[in-house]
Amino acid sequence: MKILFVLSILFFLIVAFLYQLKALQMLQQNRYNRGYRYIKWILRNFKDNFLQVSLLYFIFFFTYFSETLNAISPYLFIFITFFTGCVFLFDRYKEQRKLPLKYTARILRLILSSFFLYGVFLLLLFFTFEEQYMSFYYLGFGVLYNLTYFIALFCNFLNRPIEKLVAYLYKRKTLKRLATMPQMEVIGITGSYGKTSTKNILYDVLDSSFNVFKTPENYNTPFGLMISINDYLDKYNDYFIAEMGACKKGEIKELCDLVHPKYGILTKIGVAHLETFGSEEMIQKTKFELIENLPSDGIGILNGDDEKQRNYTIQNDCQIIWIGIENKKVDLYAKDIKLTNEGTSFKVYFPKIKKEYAFETRLLGRNNIYNILASIALGKSLGVSIPDLQRAVKRAEPVAHRLTILEYYDVHIIDDAYNSNPSGAKMALEVLQMMPGKHIVVTPGMIEVGEKEEEVNREFGREIADVADEVILIGEEKTRPIYEGLMEKKYKKEHIYILNNVLDAFPLLLKLKEGETYCLLENDLPDTFNEK
Repeated sequence: MKILFVLSILFFLIVAFLYQLKALQMLQQNRYNRGYRYIKWILRNFKDNFLQVSLLYFIFFFTYFSETLNAISPYLFIFITFFTGCVFLFDRYKEQRKLPLKYTARILRLILSSFFLYGVFLLLLFFTFEEQYMSFYYLGFGVLYNLTYFIALFCNFLNRPIEKLVAYLYKRKTLKRLATMPQMEVIGITGSYGKTSTKNILYDVLDSSFNVFKTPENYNTPFGLMISINDYLDKYNDYFIAEMGACKKGEIKELCDLVHPKYGILTKIGVAHLETFGSEEMIQKTKFELIENLPSDGIGILNGDDEKQRNYTIQNDCQIIWIGIENKKVDLYAKDIKLTNEGTSFKVYFPKIKKEYAFETRLLGRNNIYNILASIALGKSLGVSIPDLQRAVKRAEPVAHRLTILEYYDVHIIDDAYNSNPSGAKMALEVLQMMPGKHIVVTPGMIEVGEKEEEVNREFGREIADVADEVILIGEEKTRPIYEGLMEKKYKKEHIYILNNVLDAFPLLLKLKEGETYCLLENDLPDTFNEK
């Protein structure tokens, strides 16, 4: 019986390991519980995570009181494990997985920690095994199965000293590498939205005149910057463009203490990550950590159209260059803006020298003009000529999932799936409205805007009603405020479709298309926000 017990547990461990990998995927997507994101995700999905078919394991509590049932408990355990495993795999097959688990060194350490915990438990059980308590052993494994997400959290806590040591050693390596590049100057870019787009535009602007490196993709955390510096940075680089992200106060300063930027660009400040920051004032102070950590001979680029930037008292005497569109009391501003479905043209006026220059770009949307203006302002300050600036802006490529146009059979997809925010969503709707033909919006709404989430999504619904011919909402509960906003504008219910998986929207698009059809894909939530 002991051998059969061991075999049944080994079978269980295979299923439990697959379930553990999902827990680690969610832990990774929730930034290893940074700002208690993972705990909040667990609480938000409590019903789906803990009140499912795995509760079947609790029947072993009753098998203890029956000799017959206790005798067949290994076979019963194998059957229940097989059944719950099949249900789990079927759910995994059906659900949308946009961000698979990345097997980083940290994840591998967490997997080893999980193996260690299960191994200790199994060894204790094996050497103290008594057949009459077998049903309770199985009940214990059932409880463990239900606590998989908490086991991942516990392993994350258990590994904290190791992660701190790894971070310390990696930081020392980073600082030693930076010390070998005294000629290189660092440009920091932060803000609530537009960081990656500005980074890419600035790279194009500077690349014509200098040897430039930018952080890849959205590597904007301390580890992201350290990986960029240790694995990719060239000792001959003149400038290092560092994207800087934050979810709470002090995180931008931490990045500044690591790379010591001389120049800084602050994009629009909004309500992104309001839930983890706690208040809009805290977001504002955190973003300005970049500007306030520049040296006195540094340069900060600020947006004169952003009230949160205009009204802030900067604790620094470095040079500040203001850009704008609406505000003309700045150092340079865009005028004569012409937005089309093929791109944007505008002029940049410099009030101090009373000169203006024409620019063209393939980038769509008004917010991209701010990103371009910031890049022009810094590029010109660093000695890039106007003709080189014009050429760089003209060849700038759109960033993936940020107002890029893709083709899906006969439907033109305006892909704005990355990190939606109120300002960006409004701009994306303006872009959709410029397009000829039928307009469709596919969206799960906006997240991580704290207590304002319902308000901004309801307003988003009202804005959609003015533009879209058809609306596809992803996730009934999450998109309820958008639906309410649509109803406030008397939008026709028969033109609203509610799905739980964005992948199901694409076959529906083919049924809804009529002639020239443009579909805005606004935001694509990570797997942590899936609804079943």
